Amino acid sequence: MSVSVACCCFSFLNAPARLLQSSSSPLCFVAASTLTPRASSSSKLNPEKKKKKYTLRVRDEHSSNDGPQTMAFKSPFGSSQQKKDKKESQPTTDLRTDPAKIHDASFLDAVVKVYCTHTAPDYSLPWQKQRQFTSTGRQLSSFSDSFYFSLSLAYIACVCSAFMIGDGKLLTNAHCVEHDTQVKVKRRGDDRKYVAKVLVRGVDCDIALLSVESEDFWKGAEPLRLGHLPRLQDSVTVVGYPLGGDTISVTKGVVSRIEVTSYAHGSSDLLGIQIDAAINPGNSGGPAFNDQGECIGVAFQVYRSEETENIGYVIPTTVVSHFLTDYERNAKYTGYPCLGVLLQKLENPALRECLKVPTNEGVLVRRVEPTSDASKVLKEGDVIVSFDDLRVGCEGTVPFRSSERIAFRYLISQKFAGDIVELGIIRAGEPKKVQVVLRPRVHLVPYHIDGGQPSYIIIAGLVFTPLSEPLIEEECEDTIGLKLLTKARYSVARFRGEQIVILSQASHNDVLANEVNIGYEDMNNQQVLKFNGTHIRNIHHLAHLIDMCKDKYLVFEFEDNYVAVLEREASNSASLCILKDYGIPSERSADLREPYVDPVHDNEALDQGFGDSPVSNLEIGFDGLVWA
Repeated sequence: MSVSVACCCFSFLNAPARLLQSSSSPLCFVAASTLTPRASSSSKLNPEKKKKKYTLRVRDEHSSNDGPQTMAFKSPFGSSQQKKDKKESQPTTDLRTDPAKIHDASFLDAVVKVYCTHTAPDYSLPWQKQRQFTSTGRQLSSFSDSFYFSLSLAYIACVCSAFMIGDGKLLTNAHCVEHDTQVKVKRRGDDRKYVAKVLVRGVDCDIALLSVESEDFWKGAEPLRLGHLPRLQDSVTVVGYPLGGDTISVTKGVVSRIEVTSYAHGSSDLLGIQIDAAINPGNSGGPAFNDQGECIGVAFQVYRSEETENIGYVIPTTVVSHFLTDYERNAKYTGYPCLGVLLQKLENPALRECLKVPTNEGVLVRRVEPTSDASKVLKEGDVIVSFDDLRVGCEGTVPFRSSERIAFRYLISQKFAGDIVELGIIRAGEPKKVQVVLRPRVHLVPYHIDGGQPSYIIIAGLVFTPLSEPLIEEECEDTIGLKLLTKARYSVARFRGEQIVILSQASHNDVLANEVNIGYEDMNNQQVLKFNGTHIRNIHHLAHLIDMCKDKYLVFEFEDNYVAVLEREASNSASLCILKDYGIPSERSADLREPYVDPVHDNEALDQGFGDSPVSNLEIGFDGLVWA
């Protein structure tokens, strides 16, 4: 089975386990991280004062009317390039009546080619960056094995695509410009490249917003019109700059499926459009059009195996609208919220009867995340039967459009962080109504590092850093160890700010060898649990404890009762020598120089032991169990 993202450098290993199914299942999603090949060693937008109306046509998902409805979407990107009402009255290009018009269609000129130079962090050596590389379109390396399932993949670097949405803004995929140091764009038929700036990335929805300041770039430009959510079997045209040539490419197909889809890059489940039009590396960030020349979404990932062909995925305009609205409201991107519960379907009649659910509906709450607001009002064993008065079926689905049903998670994805929803629940046979504030999910092991550079602290040659999915990918899963991988995949945070802090493999000798750390050379990738008897909450907490320590010894307690003891004064004396010998600029990352703020105000959570017990693969989203 071969999996790939439609653009840029990518890897499958940073996709969370819940996005995967076993090799016996036909479904697997692409991963999408813009990272360099594994090393051998291991704005905020200033909205215009007078915001213009940006018309986003989106079909009402629950309406029985098959025709599109027009929604006024207020956006900071108003359309300074758009001509006024007289342009609106001009006839649109209808590709159904004259397919040949695709060659001369003006909307093709709104699709641009993106060149990105990437400099990814080195997660094993967190004080430095990896070697800079530029997206090119060539094969970089062969394959790797997933810890859970054997999957063949290729690391591919290539240029990607973007398109104009008005007011000097371009839309593309977040994975296309991840870890960017320089972004340049080129219009169709132009031999000049223009510098672009990344304004914001929405990692979970895999969308990024770019701006280009050059007025020459926008001369004669017409932004795309965003269309409604399509219907099954509607025609679709994908436009972009994939591998195989330098000029613009056009492929055609139909809409095959519309459902909640796993977004590999963002480790999230959002509405997605499946199409059979060919999507190849380089198409990422490019638009997909309907027959009227309206953009219905953004190409972003594909599924490839020996048994299937031409299964591509498009981010619909409803998700694009959510991204832009979020950014407009907050002058930054806050992300999609979640309910913070693990759910089980209630298809079995005996199970419903045991739970005193009188009707054929509802989903069972299996677990509530401690960091979610739902933990204040929901309990394990509750049955959710409605969401904002919309009934939830026993299969975990809700009504969608006129005659379809869709996963319950779709309703949550239509909300914004901070929104309050009303849940109808059955608790011990009694119906109740509760209100829950939706917040973005707190990941114990993050899939992406905010700010790009990982935190670290070096103590006498021992390098400590938080565990993250990029670090697991870079180190290779077989060197991380089963216990850490299990926690990374299946444990949940007990409080906001919690991290798994590990002793990183910082060199071939595992630690930065020095006489002060003799005997600890073979230690690597082990979780440190306590420092001088105090539970460690995160990397900043560890740095704070070390700074405050006045004891003679520094005692680090690891998993499996492994202990490392250093003499404090000797460690301090050796630090400068170690940094000089290894050419390290600082003994800690810049964020750890800031004052420490305790993420919790009591020890109740810490007394429960580290993290939750590992759960089975079934509890990661398959066989009737889903996170919401």
